[in-house]
Amino acid sequence: MYSKKSVLYLLLVFCLSVSLLFTLAPKSRAADMEMTEINLGYLHTLAVDGQLWLGDHYGFWEQQGIKFNVKRFYTGIDLFQALSGGSIDMLITGAVVSNWPARGQGKVFLINNIEFGTAQLWVQPDSGIDSLEDLKGKKISTTAGTTAHVFLHSALKSVGLAETDALGKYKDVTLVNQRMSEAVSSFVSGAVPAVALWVPFNIIVKNNVPGAKKISVASDFFPQAAIVGGWATTDEYWEKHKDGLLKRVVKGWMASNEMLVYNPRNSIEILSEKYYPNVPTEELWEQFQAERVLPVSDWIDYYQDKTIDKWLDQVTNTYVEVGAFKNPRPASKYFDSGLLPEVHSEIVLPLK
Repeated sequence: MYSKKSVLYLLLVFCLSVSLLFTLAPKSRAADMEMTEINLGYLHTLAVDGQLWLGDHYGFWEQQGIKFNVKRFYTGIDLFQALSGGSIDMLITGAVVSNWPARGQGKVFLINNIEFGTAQLWVQPDSGIDSLEDLKGKKISTTAGTTAHVFLHSALKSVGLAETDALGKYKDVTLVNQRMSEAVSSFVSGAVPAVALWVPFNIIVKNNVPGAKKISVASDFFPQAAIVGGWATTDEYWEKHKDGLLKRVVKGWMASNEMLVYNPRNSIEILSEKYYPNVPTEELWEQFQAERVLPVSDWIDYYQDKTIDKWLDQVTNTYVEVGAFKNPRPASKYFDSGLLPEVHSEIVLPLK
């Protein structure tokens, strides 16, 4: 039970956050603010697009003079390929924000969430696999280069099964690389004994494989192998818009993020009804419990003490270990850690 003092404190925090929403996003868009269209790619999973859709619901983007032309993708790899090809201006994704930008292709300017328990490892009930050590010699289906793969590598590494050959191929397990929908289908059909996935694909497993066992989640390796997701654009787009349009994106995101942080249950109900109509509220709430979203003030602390740089670099090192690329550029070169604090400093109402 909360004490009376705790309840009053939480109420005060919520009231301040609501006030912030009105500070960041006034009721009507300023008459002289140009409405700008942005081609935005996204993954349709709560940890990635929750703030996007809340901003749409409450009109936060419109109030910042932004119209997103959204396009759904199915992996972060596809998103960055589209960004490099010029068909989208910016994107939101998971662990892949530590991949392409580290190769010199892309600038990360917002961290959206911590993939705390969104990546999971499931095994067949009759597979004889009861622990990570039991994976030796087994096939594991996943999507290479994604959040699920980064998590899987950390899991294998924790039990000495992550050694790879010169081509990045695991020596002790067989990685079956498929799109996530296909990877999960392979598991459901019994073609593979294990699958590394991200939510909400765990719902498919639970509903179709009675007795399936979840033997590990990303949170088992936090913070040593923390995974974050976020917003990115090209270096050129960032350079051109960092002092104008991107600040407006950050302001809209701040309002959406605080609504999700301080009013989570209502936010999930809105998202379930309007943007995830095929996902029951309780299932979407379970997905929310698997991620970590933080107040803007906490994100700023993590930006400024270089925690985010460290977490991004940790994931980048995983990609290097599996042979995706060599000689990565560090997060300090591709993550704009100053934009959010700068926008925050321009807001009169304090967040703390």
